[in-house]
Amino acid sequence: MDLCSCAFTGHRPKSFPWRYDESSPDCTMLKGVLTEQIKTLVDDGVTEFISGMAQGVDLWAAQIVLDLRKKNPAIKLCCALPCDNQEIKWSSSVRTQYHSILEQANKIVRTGHEYTKKCMLDRNRYMVDHAGILLAVYNGSYQSGTGMTVRYAQSKKRKIIVINPITREVSRINEELRI
Repeated sequence: MDLCSCAFTGHRPKSFPWRYDESSPDCTMLKGVLTEQIKTLVDDGVTEFISGMAQGVDLWAAQIVLDLRKKNPAIKLCCALPCDNQEIKWSSSVRTQYHSILEQANKIVRTGHEYTKKCMLDRNRYMVDHAGILLAVYNGSYQSGTGMTVRYAQSKKRKIIVINPITREVSRINEELRI
């Protein structure tokens, strides 16, 4: 477990009240809280970040990391992909963003090549297994992939930072772990 590394998990846009409207004030405010949490982690010595590169939170967090890396080249982004062509059915603009992020990543890891029922789970477990901290934008939904990832991180005794996507309140699990 590396406390200088942080993985991201969070819901897809369809799970938010604003859905795919990133210009929504609520989405903008959530991205602001996400940015502040990532900046705080960097200030605390975290230099490695892992994004699962799904639509929504994963792509937002990856872009924030790349933006921060412009001023701090010690920051590294690893993109953990669950399968080849996960972006194939996405809109053209999101696919463009996805490929731009991949081109700028320090490292790309593929946890699988073919889409399977468990390829996302395998990717999420890889991220938790390779990070000491999980930053989750999580609404408490038990059945979601984000919920499963948070529970897996709890079972692995990871430090977890949770941002509620609606209230934007930040809570911490396993805070006694030190970076």
